[in-house]
Parts: sequence; C-alpha cells; structure tokens
Amino acid sequence: MAELTHLDEQGNARMVDVGAKAETPRVAIAEGRIRMSQPALAAIRDGTVSKGDVFAAARIAGIMAAKKTADLIPLCHPLALTSVTVDFAFRDDAVQVTAQAALTGRTGVEMEAMTAASIALLTIYDMAKAVDKGMVIDGLRLIEKRGGKSGHWQAAD
Repeated sequence: MAELTHLDEQGNARMVDVGAKAETPRVAIAEGRIRMSQPALAAIRDGTVSKGDVFAAARIAGIMAAKKTADLIPLCHPLALTSVTVDFAFRDDAVQVTAQAALTGRTGVEMEAMTAASIALLTIYDMAKAVDKGMVIDGLRLIEKRGGKSGHWQAAD
C-alpha cells in the first residue's frame, strides 16, 4: 500500500511539505454535468432564467471557488493560480462544465479544477432551480493533469 502522505508517523493529519519540490508548470482539467429538463435547458440557452445570466454567474463562482480551495478542503495548500477557466457546453439533456486551473508551483492543481467545476455546477442549479428542481449533478471527475513529478495523466473514457 502506498504511503499516506497526509498522515504523520503517529497517524495525525498533516499538510504535506512541498518545500523541496521543484517549481514546474502544472495544469489540471475537470468536468461534470448537470442534467435537467428541456424547459430548463431552453431557459438557460435563451437567457430567460429569472435570476439572470446563468453562465456568467457560474463562471465567476467557479473561478472564485478555485481561488478558495485551500479554505474549503482541509490540508490543501493555498496556491497562487495563474489561470482558471470555466467553460460550458450544451448536451442533449444537460450542461457540461469544464474547468481548468494552472500555475507554476510545487504542487498540483487538481483540487482547484475539481472545486471550480463543482461550484459552477451548483451555481447553475441555484440559478435555474425555479425552472427545474429535479436537476441532477453527476460525472464530476478529473480528466487530465500535466506537470509535476508524476507527469501527464489523462482519464480513460
């Protein structure tokens, strides 16, 4: 079994010391989707959701969430992100969210990308719940990471 890096010799939780690691460019991409009714999809597509521009709010929320990941997830390092993007695509019965986080640093940005996608999805739910309370968020996952000691990794579809 691999060593549990977030536990010390006594089994206590700890933040991993990344001070000796080399600074390298790192990128992570995460995705998820929110399935919904056709009326909800149409309202988002047509810009008729009563709360306003769903994608603008979700994009800002996702970016803000990536910047706050260390405040939300215990033992995550606060990171100086150089870029966060949140993009949206319509699917037959869903909106797909793709979030990318990047930096040059000593630790990866997977959690920041995942947090950005998660909060963007939750914001879509909040913005459109008056149209469809039965929306379902699923498929949240890391799809790619680049950089660092372990190099490039991509999800197998």
